[in-house]
Amino acid sequence: MPKTYDRLAVGERIRLKRIALGMTQEEMAERIDRVPKYYADIERGSCGMSIETLLALSSVLNMSLDYIIFGPEANEDRKIHADEVCAIVEMLDQASSRKRNYAMRLLKLFLIACDN
Repeated sequence: MPKTYDRLAVGERIRLKRIALGMTQEEMAERIDRVPKYYADIERGSCGMSIETLLALSSVLNMSLDYIIFGPEANEDRKIHADEVCAIVEMLDQASSRKRNYAMRLLKLFLIACDN
């Protein structure tokens, strides 16, 4: 089956990663040197992007172009994505020791609960 470009899905992947990194739309727009309205339109999937904008997003979000455009492959459901790991590490790095320990306990409980 050929890969297709879905602007809504692209915007959602970008939005989720931005949120995971703790950035506002305005901060992200500034980081990629675009106006906030245009960046918000990208997240909503109401407009496409230039290659330059895609490259800037890829760099700031630490996401591959392939993942931004097409998302995860169907057979990658259980594969850990480097961008997700980076987002988790960045969030934990900004947290206090107490919050990191609490997050680890919550993650373990969550994974156990998902298996049951």
